[in-house]
Amino acid sequence: MNILIIEDEPGIYNFLKEGLEEEGYDIMIAADGIQGLEKFAISKPDLVLLDWMLPKMDGIDVCKALHKQDKETPIIFLTAKDTVKETIEGLRAGANDYIKKPFSFEELLERIKIHFRDRQEDEILTLGDIALNKSSYQVFNGDEEISLTKREFALLEFLIRNKGKICTRDEIIDKVWSINFEYDTGVIDVFMNSLRKKLKMNKENGNIKTVRGVGYIANE
Repeated sequence: MNILIIEDEPGIYNFLKEGLEEEGYDIMIAADGIQGLEKFAISKPDLVLLDWMLPKMDGIDVCKALHKQDKETPIIFLTAKDTVKETIEGLRAGANDYIKKPFSFEELLERIKIHFRDRQEDEILTLGDIALNKSSYQVFNGDEEISLTKREFALLEFLIRNKGKICTRDEIIDKVWSINFEYDTGVIDVFMNSLRKKLKMNKENGNIKTVRGVGYIANE
């Protein structure tokens, strides 16, 4: 598996390169945003580790450009920014995951393995008229294909996998957002509203219902 690290601090990218190569990954380094986009286009990596604060082009703009090129390649933000507003901005730009600096190498390695494992799955999940194809990253509502962001896709997948079970906001933050520090779970409601709108799903009578003060439940 090939990993592209877009990071301008030599101490960080050398540490990551050495550790990940010991784990058997092939590593490429880009020291600024422009170089990161160029290397991504040429090498087509399997995963990207992306710093937020970069020379020439910041991480948010790089993330948007990467997501536009390829919606399937996982992007993990490595950043000291951790406010709700900044986290939402990063996820909306197309990032799959968000790790706050400083972080442990073991935590990062586990996140990487999870994203690689997810990419290897090939199955179709259903909820009423909704069909989610994990391998092709497609969602259909009847015959209509629905375009979702990575985070909306992951949220929908989690709810479908747990049909009939109340999914609390804390569970969603842990399993979908993969965030293990204190976090405002209100961000989930923002993504849920967007997901329902795209799926043309009625809030009261649709397949995904709100459990007031707790979370959400998906039912046929």
